[in-house]
Amino acid sequence: MTTSRGTSPQGPDRPSPGPEQDPGGAATTTPPAPASTTPPAGAAPDPARALGRLGGSWLWILGSALASLVPGILILVWPQETLHVLAVILGLYLLATGAFRFVAAFGRMESGERLTGLLVALLFVPAGVLCLRNPLQTITALSLIVGVVWLVSGILVLYAAVVAEDLPHRGFVTGVAVIAILAGVVVLALPAPSARVLTRLLGLWLILLGVSEAVVALAWRAALRRAAARGQAV
Repeated sequence: MTTSRGTSPQGPDRPSPGPEQDPGGAATTTPPAPASTTPPAGAAPDPARALGRLGGSWLWILGSALASLVPGILILVWPQETLHVLAVILGLYLLATGAFRFVAAFGRMESGERLTGLLVALLFVPAGVLCLRNPLQTITALSLIVGVVWLVSGILVLYAAVVAEDLPHRGFVTGVAVIAILAGVVVLALPAPSARVLTRLLGLWLILLGVSEAVVALAWRAALRRAAARGQAV
C-alpha cells in the first residue's frame, strides 16, 4: 500500500502540509499557505525532498494501484498462460510495487513511518527477484512468495496506519492493509484444488488490492484540491 501521511509534498499546486483527515475523508483543519520549495541560490537539490514530493503525489499512488491492477487482469484474462509467464508477471509486479513504495516512503515526514515504508519496499524487491530468477518454480512456491509478501506488508502498513498521528484517510489505508493481510492468509492457509484455481485466486486478489489503492489515490486527490481551495481562500 502506498500513501502519504498528513504532510503533502511541497509545490505550488499542492498544499503543505495537507489537511488532517477523519476516516471518512473530511478535512478537519485548514492548512497554512504553501511554503516555497525553491532551494537557495547555489544550493544542490535535495534528493530526499524530490522523492518526497513525487511519492506524496496522488498520481504516484494511482501508479502503484495500476502496478497491482494490470497484472491481476493479465492473469485472469490470459487463459493459456504458462507457469513461466505467471512467474514473470508476478516478479515484475513485485519489483514495480517495491519501487513505488520505496519512493512513497520519502513522502512521510516522521522517521518511524519512513522506516516502515522502506521495510515494505525492501520486502517486495527481493521477492520479485526470486520470482524472476527461477521462473519455472511451482505455482505453490510462487503463491508462498506472494502470500508472505502480502501478509507481512499488510501488517506493517496496518501498524503505520494505527500509530501515525495525522494520517489522511486513515480508514481507507487501514482497509487496504486488512485486505492485504487477508489475501496473504487466504493464499497461504487455504488449499486450492488445482493450480488453475490458485492462479485465478492470485489474480483476483491483485485486482482487489489495485482497486483499493486506486480509491485511496482518488481520495487523496480530493483532499489536496480541498486544501488548495482553502489555502487560496485565506
